[in-house]
Amino acid sequence: MNPLKLLVIGGVAAGASFAARARRLDENAEITMIERGNDVSFANCGLPYHVGGEITDRNVLAVQTPASLKAMLNVNARTRCEAIRIDRQNKKVLVRDLPTGREEWLSYDKLMLSPGAAPRVPAIEGVDNPRIHVLRNLSDMDRIIADTAAGMEAVVVGAGFIGLEMAEQLHRKGLKVKIVQKGPHVLPQVDGRMAVPLERALASHGIELFTNDEVVRFEKGDASLVCHLASGKTLPADVVILSIGIEPESTLAREAGLKLGKRGHIVVNEFMQTSDPDIYAAGDAVETTDRVFGKPVAIALGGPANRQGRVAADHLFLGDKARPYPGSLGTAIVRVFDVAAGSTGWTENRLKASGLPYAVTTVNDVHHASYYPGAQMVTLTILWDPETGRLLGAEAVGVAGIDKRLDVLATAITARMTIDDICHLELAYAPPFGSAKDVINIAGFAACNQRDGLVDVTTGLPSDPSVQVIDVRGKPVAQASPVPGSVNIPVPSLRDNLDKIDRNRPVVTVCALGKNSYFASRILRQNGFNVTSLAGGLTALIEKP
Repeated sequence: MNPLKLLVIGGVAAGASFAARARRLDENAEITMIERGNDVSFANCGLPYHVGGEITDRNVLAVQTPASLKAMLNVNARTRCEAIRIDRQNKKVLVRDLPTGREEWLSYDKLMLSPGAAPRVPAIEGVDNPRIHVLRNLSDMDRIIADTAAGMEAVVVGAGFIGLEMAEQLHRKGLKVKIVQKGPHVLPQVDGRMAVPLERALASHGIELFTNDEVVRFEKGDASLVCHLASGKTLPADVVILSIGIEPESTLAREAGLKLGKRGHIVVNEFMQTSDPDIYAAGDAVETTDRVFGKPVAIALGGPANRQGRVAADHLFLGDKARPYPGSLGTAIVRVFDVAAGSTGWTENRLKASGLPYAVTTVNDVHHASYYPGAQMVTLTILWDPETGRLLGAEAVGVAGIDKRLDVLATAITARMTIDDICHLELAYAPPFGSAKDVINIAGFAACNQRDGLVDVTTGLPSDPSVQVIDVRGKPVAQASPVPGSVNIPVPSLRDNLDKIDRNRPVVTVCALGKNSYFASRILRQNGFNVTSLAGGLTALIEKP
């Protein structure tokens, strides 16, 4: 029996994962990998950190080379080789050797497509200037390093995960950095309130942020570029980094007649098969399903890509014994200097845009016991189904412990847990590591209070002058940072001062973090007041820098 011929188009995460798993399941298969770039498998998430020098050794980013793939996995990896046509009927692929231009047909029994996605480049004047860069691979990284030096001015277009990482690392390298963001705040994957600490971190390091604006053209100056913004502002730049999203590399699949989704991604089933059962696809170019609602989704992250490649290989060799790909959550995190922020599952912005019913709970607490030195504030938002209490998503921001909370909540969402369940999660506790009631537990408590009608919440201070604002913080704190138009009655003295509050007018209670305003709202409600509590406290209302 002839060995199975496997052809893999694209390396990096999904393709390399597929090839490695396939080899371990079949020692005799002929596995050939075609990669258009210079590097067959590399740590693309680490690229910004070598630009800034935080990762000092370039070699550690090259996860595999053609030589190591041959030695370890007996995979024939061909770099600088581009797949240009798929003949599905005859099961072969036309490939071109880029250095020589020589073309040949390679046959396959099964084909894996993992071409990834390309950075989006706007069709605007001057965008082809060599000082304007995207970051997709090691060669892009090398060009950016060669074109940047301390003292230069850099403009980063786009403030998503990669844009923020590049801004931080260029600043670390000594460049003066400006960010242009089309939306109202950085990191559009989270709610605007959660993005404020990131923006404050940028401002504290001298990085200028231009929100609700975009570059409309680039002009070549005498010694540098000029970025013209829609607002009429102009920003000089020695170097520009474009980070405005990605587009799936699905042209090959489209021309082969494979089914694509609305946004051009390759549609696959739960075993990563395309509309042609002999062709699998995985990674940034594919459309899978959302793990919460089962809706079509495209998630461009390394973790899902690796696992999708493994699922495809399992199905190819194990058949019905293979476990299907369960869908993606899109769990992601970014660090901006000392601040980290991220999300998992459905974000509030996405739920709102989709018109799906949801409830939101925001809490603040420290990442480990408050009495142990070094306690740092965590702001946590959970999204949940108002009918069933099932967790739908979470967002978190703070200086420490953010990854831990997102990981726990990603697991909880995967397990289809409810707000009642997370009240009783038993998490690791010792003063240096956590609290007896973790901020996740507290989020569950607060959400259950909302669902059970024990508290009504608001996310902002009232604009109606007839609403009474009762500041329940201690007097020294309230006097140091007064809330305009409020009356200060600290929680311990509230029961003795109910006569100072008009029972015929609605009340909003406020405190620093939201906990004491909840306590106060319970006192007032049980004494006949129409009261609402400020969710997340005044901390959640910190103004943008």
